[in-house]
Amino acid sequence: MWLLALVVAYLIGSIPTAYVVGRYLYGFDIRRRGSGNVGATNTLRTMGTIPGLVVLGVDALKGVLAVLLGQALGGPVLVILAALMAIVGHNWSIFLEFQGGRGVATTAGALLAMAPLALFWAFLIWLAVVIFSRYISLGSIVAAAVAPFLVIYFHRPWPYVLFTFVAAALVIYRHRPNIKRLLAGTEHKLGERS
Repeated sequence: MWLLALVVAYLIGSIPTAYVVGRYLYGFDIRRRGSGNVGATNTLRTMGTIPGLVVLGVDALKGVLAVLLGQALGGPVLVILAALMAIVGHNWSIFLEFQGGRGVATTAGALLAMAPLALFWAFLIWLAVVIFSRYISLGSIVAAAVAPFLVIYFHRPWPYVLFTFVAAALVIYRHRPNIKRLLAGTEHKLGERS
């Protein structure tokens, strides 16, 4: 049963929301526009606010669904494994030749289901960084780095703490191109369209 749950979680995560919105509503492949990333930020930059919010919401829902699947079929260990598989699916989608996004929204969705207070504070930190720097990627990196400590602070079960450390590492790892652009001074700021 666990194997099936993990495969389903991966497939849920693999649904390439940004690609689907770009291809079927706007007539282009998002992997060929903007940063080439298949996620909410690139959708925001290449398609606008409403599509960006839709992609953000659906990608977050993938994380929530994975947690609910894990809860329905097992305990905390299956919850975190299913959530991680959804993030892996989002980041390396089987439907896009193992290309994908950065995993921020899917991670946020999983945290919403596991540790909502930690997510709330991570969101406030993300928001503060974005407001002051105007870099969404920097906000995501900082929020990811802080999230595990917020999960600890709010006394969530140890599997959720472990999940958050691994998910944060994945988010930061997937932001390698953004980190290079931040260091080079070429990263797009909020409000700049690609």
